[in-house]
Amino acid sequence: MTHFKHLKKAIQLIAIVMVALSCKNQDQTTTPSDLESNADHPKLMLTSKSVDDIKSALGSVPLFDKSLERAKQEVDAAMAEGIQVPIPKDMAGGYTHTQHKKNYAALQKAGALFQITGDTKYAAFTRDVLLAYAKMYKSLPRHPQERSYARGKIFWQCLNDANWLVYMSQAYDGIRGWITEEERQTLDNELFRPFADFLSIETPQFFNRVHNHSTWGTVAVGMIGLVMNDDELVDRALFGIKDDGIDSAALDNDGGTIKKEGQKSGFLANLDEPFSPDGYYTEGPYYQRYAMYPFLAFAQALETKKPELKIFEYNGGVLIKAVDALLNLTDADGEFFPLNDGQKGMSYQTASLVSAVDIAYYYGNQDPRLLSVALQQDNVQLDATGLAVAQGIHQGKAQPFIKESMLLRDGAKGDEGGVAILRANYEGGTMALVMKNAAHGLSHGHFDKLSYSLYEDGEEVLQDYGLARFVNVEQKNGGGYLKENTSWAKQTIAHNTIVQDETSHYKGIFKESSKHHPEVTTFETSDPNIQVVSAVEANAYPGTEFTRTMMMVTLDHHKKPLLIDILNVTSDSNHKYDLPLYYKGQVVATNLDLNTPPQLSPLGTKAGYQHIWKEATGIPSTENTQFTWLDNKKFYSATVLTEGKDQFILGRVGASDPEFNLRRDPMLIHRRNNMKNGLFVQVIESHGTYNPVTEKAENAYAAIQNIKSLASPQGYTALELTLQNKDRYAVIVVDSAFAKAQHKLELSNSTYTWKGTYYFKQLKN
Repeated sequence: MTHFKHLKKAIQLIAIVMVALSCKNQDQTTTPSDLESNADHPKLMLTSKSVDDIKSALGSVPLFDKSLERAKQEVDAAMAEGIQVPIPKDMAGGYTHTQHKKNYAALQKAGALFQITGDTKYAAFTRDVLLAYAKMYKSLPRHPQERSYARGKIFWQCLNDANWLVYMSQAYDGIRGWITEEERQTLDNELFRPFADFLSIETPQFFNRVHNHSTWGTVAVGMIGLVMNDDELVDRALFGIKDDGIDSAALDNDGGTIKKEGQKSGFLANLDEPFSPDGYYTEGPYYQRYAMYPFLAFAQALETKKPELKIFEYNGGVLIKAVDALLNLTDADGEFFPLNDGQKGMSYQTASLVSAVDIAYYYGNQDPRLLSVALQQDNVQLDATGLAVAQGIHQGKAQPFIKESMLLRDGAKGDEGGVAILRANYEGGTMALVMKNAAHGLSHGHFDKLSYSLYEDGEEVLQDYGLARFVNVEQKNGGGYLKENTSWAKQTIAHNTIVQDETSHYKGIFKESSKHHPEVTTFETSDPNIQVVSAVEANAYPGTEFTRTMMMVTLDHHKKPLLIDILNVTSDSNHKYDLPLYYKGQVVATNLDLNTPPQLSPLGTKAGYQHIWKEATGIPSTENTQFTWLDNKKFYSATVLTEGKDQFILGRVGASDPEFNLRRDPMLIHRRNNMKNGLFVQVIESHGTYNPVTEKAENAYAAIQNIKSLASPQGYTALELTLQNKDRYAVIVVDSAFAKAQHKLELSNSTYTWKGTYYFKQLKN
């Protein structure tokens, strides 16, 4: 029996060797250890089963075939340029920065193409580029550009190095079973393990925090750990570094805390803290879009290699919810609302959202609405998730992704305010109000409690400035954030919200703003013709409380809704208040008697005021001020309730900006001096069009004729709106302390009874 066992082992060994010899290719000799690796790879975004499924479907699923062909063209072009691995020196947008980004994007696709097509030219190119990186990596110092709190080696910041490793992990996974054992050892020991250690234990201030930066860092370390079967790296990624030596009170150069005292770290902590139960990411949609790729890519890999984690069920299934929330944080054209630091024009056409839609569809509930988004993206991932989406589309399963009104709560427990979106869909158009009543948003947050923006048909009507940065434009500060992001874009006056004494909310101090959040007291959208959101901010200024109620109301015989904005101020002392309105377009008419100064001067000296040119002033002569402008061939008007001592300022961004880093956006500021308690009311409406071909203006005048404030008891704000056609409407909003009570008011010889936080009804003439 013993001899039989030995003979059996000998036969097995001979068989292994024969198979190994038969698997040789022109680029290297395969060994028995290679066979074991072949069986184990790929295992991140692709698996041997998904590769087989894809191969059998090629030629029969149009969108997948198109995406595959597009990837071939991109990688073939990169191969034609040859191997380019320059010594790092440039910031964002420079040659070396751009080339290293091109390398990781091309190699990620090359690894997938090798698996799907079997063409070894893609594997050889991937191997050769990676070996070129391995040759230089360990001798690289930190990047010569000393601009980041966590300098990388290949890029100016560790964040971009982590991007590189997330993508290159997938490239390596695609070829690791094909290269020789010697090449594997070189890449493991000379490149990938040192890279993972550099991002984590050598740079804990980058790795061990809760922020989109550390999300990329933990995912980079975790994914390469999965590729190399390195459980220590995977655990480090999931749970962070236990003893990192970081001072919990330290600040990074973005002004954000590196980590709170006692705060957990690692990938799972980044799933726990920044997301709300609704899937809203506290940094805002621009950075949620950016972070979703590492979140979902690692989740897909973990689902394959560590299914016991049930990662897509973690934290209430927040990853799938986050994709839905993110898609809803877009305008009618799919562009993300630029809350906090946000680049305008960024949309769900971006590659990170292609992967997000595919992964959410595959691992979620096969939501057919996601297929309609994928149709617009016209691209899918080259893996099982992309194949499933392409097949669903080919089978006609796509359904429209209809964006509806919603409140996306902020905070890990959903108790730190939130972002309210009111939408009106009407024949031939859409309108959306976005009211930001959320927490600060980590280091990418702005000081703009209770701010809002307004969109019509996907175009900004009343805008949020977004970030001050030319992303990856080298001439503008190396593509990084401009100093005006702090001096202007983050300041309160840069937003459509109230400012006290020319000082930003929380004095523009990140730590203070991060301690507090508004309270959303009303969100009511059951009646699509009367939608209401109300929130209270009691901490932005000591001794002062703001309550802002916004109503999107569609009246009979009016196609488009009105936006009614009611802002109550209560304070324990007198202050100066400014309420800006950031319109877009050209002034058409106003009943203000405007005075223009002989020369332009900045409106103030700090908190963003130094960046506003004072172009004109006006004192209202009636209890209502009207201001009409033309933008995108549409007329818009603001009708504002005013008092005799009020002042209006027409301003424009661009003062104290010698390098022209800021856009020259216009604004209208409603100012009140020496006010203790007061009421700001404005009604915004879209009305009419101008045709430059026929040179005809239609419906160019505002529908609102008058806004009147009615005397009312404490806790109530009552208004009467009169239209040009003499229709009248009563509008009453209730202090949150009385919200649940049954209400009965006597106002102007009329009795009003209702239950709830607001009253809106047409009055008899």
